[in-house]
Amino acid sequence: MAGKNNHIINREISWLSFNERVLQEADDPDVPLLERLKFIGIFSSNLDEFFRVRVSSLRRMLEAGIYPKSVYGGSPRRVLKRIHKVVVKQRERFDKIFLKLERELEQENIFIVNESELNEKQERFVHDYFQDQVRPALVPIMLDTVPKFPYLENQVIYLAIWLSKRDKPGSAKYALIEVPTDVLPRFIVLPKVDDRNCVIMLDDVIRYGLKDIFSVFAHDDIGAYTVKITRDAELDIDDDVALSTLEKISKSLKQRRSAQAVRFVYDRDIPQDLLSFVLRNANLTKLDNVIAGGRYHNARDFMNFPNVGATRLRYKTPPALHHPQLDAHRSMFDAVKERDVLLHFPYQSFHHLTDLLREAAIDPKVRSIKITLYRVAKHSTIVNALINAVRNGKKVTVLLELQARFDEEANIYWTGELKKAGARVLSGVPGLKVHSKLCMITRKEGQRLVDYALVGTGNYHEGTAQIYTDHVLLTADKRITTDVRKTFEFLKDNYRTHNYKQLIVSPFFTRKRFAKLIRREIQNAKTGKEAYMYGKLNGLVDRKMIDKLYAASQAGVKIRLIVRGICSLIPGVKGVSDNVEVISIVDKYLEHSRIFVFCNNGDEEVYISSADWMTRNLDHRVEISTPIHDEALREELKHYLEIQFQDSTKARVINKTQNNQTRANAGTGDHRAQFEIYDWLRRKRPQ
Repeated sequence: MAGKNNHIINREISWLSFNERVLQEADDPDVPLLERLKFIGIFSSNLDEFFRVRVSSLRRMLEAGIYPKSVYGGSPRRVLKRIHKVVVKQRERFDKIFLKLERELEQENIFIVNESELNEKQERFVHDYFQDQVRPALVPIMLDTVPKFPYLENQVIYLAIWLSKRDKPGSAKYALIEVPTDVLPRFIVLPKVDDRNCVIMLDDVIRYGLKDIFSVFAHDDIGAYTVKITRDAELDIDDDVALSTLEKISKSLKQRRSAQAVRFVYDRDIPQDLLSFVLRNANLTKLDNVIAGGRYHNARDFMNFPNVGATRLRYKTPPALHHPQLDAHRSMFDAVKERDVLLHFPYQSFHHLTDLLREAAIDPKVRSIKITLYRVAKHSTIVNALINAVRNGKKVTVLLELQARFDEEANIYWTGELKKAGARVLSGVPGLKVHSKLCMITRKEGQRLVDYALVGTGNYHEGTAQIYTDHVLLTADKRITTDVRKTFEFLKDNYRTHNYKQLIVSPFFTRKRFAKLIRREIQNAKTGKEAYMYGKLNGLVDRKMIDKLYAASQAGVKIRLIVRGICSLIPGVKGVSDNVEVISIVDKYLEHSRIFVFCNNGDEEVYISSADWMTRNLDHRVEISTPIHDEALREELKHYLEIQFQDSTKARVINKTQNNQTRANAGTGDHRAQFEIYDWLRRKRPQ
């Protein structure tokens, strides 16, 4: 029967399987070498966030004695043990891949050298760099004399120092040094030697200078061993009604810095007495996730490895395409009014959106701009365009989500900047994160007001738009813009709810509406009509929606899904999900868009959405799905999906074993969706 526990994959184990797919990219010889280093960094960054968010949540459940039904796979304790087992295995594979990458780098004359491998010229450089740049940023702490053991900051790399004398065994001194990656780069390019490109890590520059740092102590041996702690990232939001949302978030951010430890990793070569001293004094002896690793930690920094060596060692980045419809008009409003526009990032230029907002900022016909922002770039052209619009007399309303995880501080900053400029900044919806991607621009055209709407699947963030695959609909269709206006009214006055004729809005209607669409396919299948559903999501976890898909499969509905990350549904189970196929694509770009296609007895309905099928998106966030009415754009999205379904290079099959086998297309040749999508969109442009 559908919905039984043995037909659900635990979300944490499924997420680790996704991160294994990232690690596969680091191990793929067909991926350019420096890009493989980047995937090492992505894997590490993902794992850090996993411990900060998911593992910390399980630990909270364990300590509170809570055993929610949503934690499939046993008690939180059992799931934590499974996580630890998988993570240790992945860490071993990670270390092997990293050693292999080092050897391959050397074959390309790129050498990651340590402090003992420098020639005379490099040693002079490192000496000067240490004295001029590094030493002033260091604060060594002698652990045997400090009155209280120092607090270990989250995700900060420390060198645990071991000083000893041969004639006095057992009298070692201990110290601690924070590696200052917040002010200095993790990787330093050394002077080139012949054809050798040499890079040294900041950790090893500090190791080089240890004798100078601790010259005051009489010692024979000195060692430095990396340690790192990961802390709970959950914000405990104060429910004090006297505090504003901004004040509550600010207060919680300070508490996050002193949050509970969820993982401790260390250099496996560390002397046992030093390791025991650190664990005991940092109150970590009872921590489950104490994990031995290599000489270096925070491998996420490899996402920013220096651009050295031949150009073939990195992916070629083709120029972002311009949309022919937008290029053909002097005014973007004229283009959108003529016909809906669908943009595909990163294949097409994000500048179209910034250009639209810049045009709106100076257009005398524009009366107002309303927008929801979840994450924005560090130097945001989007925010700058909004501020410019305020200065030009437009009414600008911004809902900036203060609870966007790990972007809270940045969003607090931008809230201040927007308010300072004179924009109206909404504080959000109590109890709900606003994750929708909406913008509405209102113009006075003749004697009437005309609304133009943007409804997207991803953030209005020019940085991520270069590496995330997303879509945004630009429309003046009153059927859509009327519902967008209602949504902004709800965001302003949360007590007012609306009926939406076109948009599917969480937390009110998304679950019910998509369940209804699935039930319609089931009914059509039972009456012998053609019935299918195609979907693309980042996560599929919600039990009720999975049960609906199982029921559809059993009724004969053909279901094809692309799920990038967590997928708790198990395809191909006899009698349960025989008609369900699921793949995951991990490649150059991060697959981020959400697309849904329903057969509807031949009268297809196509949607793009900001929402994954996870309980939080369905029930606890403001999310938007919009229908695509333009027939040509519906066909465009279906073709986009079909290219991805044909991928036989970067698509992995999702199944019960979670073994991430590459999906083969028998007899159709090799297909790589991301490359083929770019070529397809390029060919669509008039020559």
